[in-house]
Formats: sequence, structure tokens, C-alpha cells
Amino acid sequence: MGIGTGIALVAIGAIIAFALNVDLGGAVNLDLIGYILMAAGVVVFLISLVLVMRRRSTVTQQRVTRDPANGDQITERRTRDNGEPLA
Repeated sequence: MGIGTGIALVAIGAIIAFALNVDLGGAVNLDLIGYILMAAGVVVFLISLVLVMRRRSTVTQQRVTRDPANGDQITERRTRDNGEPLA
């Protein structure tokens, strides 16, 4: 499930809740089903958004050392995203 699934559930729920006028003899309340689908779509959308934002976090490490031969300062930077080195 992803962001698209959440949007699709909201759209389908809105169609069922607001656009359909079908009388099923009181056995099934289509308005309630539509509202439930819209709520589920919002929950799926928010969970997917949180997971996407967590995956895109980066970690940057910087290490400064001195070269023993000439005394120059050496700076080393490493950036990781999802555990994979980028640079």
C-alpha cells in the first residue's frame, strides 16, 4: 500500500458516500461504507507519508585528522542514506 492507494480509497469512498443514490432496502448503508473507506484512505496516506519521510533521512559524518608527514589538515566526509554510502 502506498500514497496512491490512500488517495484511491478516499476517492472511491467519496463516490460511494456522495454520488450514489441506491436504495438497498436498509440492508447496507452505502454512506457509512463510503465514510469508512475515506477514513481508511486518510490513514493509509498518512502512514505511507511517514514511512517515505523516514526512508529519506541522511546521516553525515565528518572526521578531521592531520597528515603526519607535512602537518596538513585532512577532512573526510561520509554521507549515508538508508545505510548506503552516497559520497
